[in-house]
Amino acid sequence: MNIYLDNAATTPLANEVFTAMKPFIFESFANPSSAHALGRYAREAVERSRKVIADALHTEPGNIFFTSGGTEGDNTAILSAIYHHNIRLVITSRLEHYAVLNPLKSLAERGLIRLVYLENDSKGKLSLTELDTLLENGEPALISLMHGNNEIGNLNPILEIADLAEHHGAIFHSDTVQTIGHIDINTRQLAPDFLVGSAHKFHGPKGVGFLYAKEPANLHAFIKGGSQESGKRAGTENVAGIVGMAAALQHACNNQKLYETHIQSLKKRLLNGLTNLAGVSFNGYSDHPDRSLSTVLSVSLPTLPDGTNLLQTLDRAGIFVSGGSACSSNHSSHVIEALRNGKNEETIRFSFSRYNTGAEIDEVVAQLNNLYRNRREQPKLRYA
Repeated sequence: MNIYLDNAATTPLANEVFTAMKPFIFESFANPSSAHALGRYAREAVERSRKVIADALHTEPGNIFFTSGGTEGDNTAILSAIYHHNIRLVITSRLEHYAVLNPLKSLAERGLIRLVYLENDSKGKLSLTELDTLLENGEPALISLMHGNNEIGNLNPILEIADLAEHHGAIFHSDTVQTIGHIDINTRQLAPDFLVGSAHKFHGPKGVGFLYAKEPANLHAFIKGGSQESGKRAGTENVAGIVGMAAALQHACNNQKLYETHIQSLKKRLLNGLTNLAGVSFNGYSDHPDRSLSTVLSVSLPTLPDGTNLLQTLDRAGIFVSGGSACSSNHSSHVIEALRNGKNEETIRFSFSRYNTGAEIDEVVAQLNNLYRNRREQPKLRYA
């Protein structure tokens, strides 16, 4: 039995989403910029989808722009803020996704911005007192802090961050890729300048996402060419992907409480099952249900005595998890390093979806208990 617990990396496409997409792949495949009837039908589908997403965020369709995913959305938001508001000071954290960290690092290396990282403690908590102090002199600033951390699950207090940004006149961008479709986000209450979503994190297709912009006129065209997306994002729209994303988000929002209860129960079940393992610890606030994503549990376990790689061992057993972000799978996690985690431990990120079951969680717990028990029981080699 294969068990997929890497849903923070990507989720399986929902059947109802594929059903919504299918006509726009095989039948109504026209370019939505075409003037003929098929093109107009495709355009209507795009605009209906835009309204669905706008409604989910409690905003207007004109504030939603379609992108290829979260990375493009984050890059566009960052460059738009800096370009239109003459930003020199950018405040972020070392725990952000590389879609935020790498463009900011590039801009800082070119001397275009002064980049400041908020301090975090060993649990990943950020200092809002420090943020307040950094903003006190009124210098034009951009704050880029995610809502839910994709590796350790921490939920940042974005309402408080948004209030600080508004009080000091700063621009606020938040990567909400891990929370859109899982947590209700009301832009009228939050009033951010930019939010970003990605369809494949809530059972939609890969390669499509959206950017919310409070002031669309200030959005910088990151991709230039034709007049699509009100001239803010050139290129023929991915109609099937956009339709699928809207269907996935609408379904997720309509069933949010039901799925949240189920996923939270899976997380609690795994958490309880792992507490008996000697040397186990939980990273960030992922073991605190009210301070973390229900979808993520980040665990540090002792290195196996024989040096076997735990991720590879689980992979061979048909348990598919990760050590952190899929975007950093070829090297150590910058998030775990920022928490100053012990070097003699292995980090496993379990991430859940509505399709996971209690039986799968029980099997994972049994496999880990057997693995560590077997390793403890192996006789030590004697050397002459």
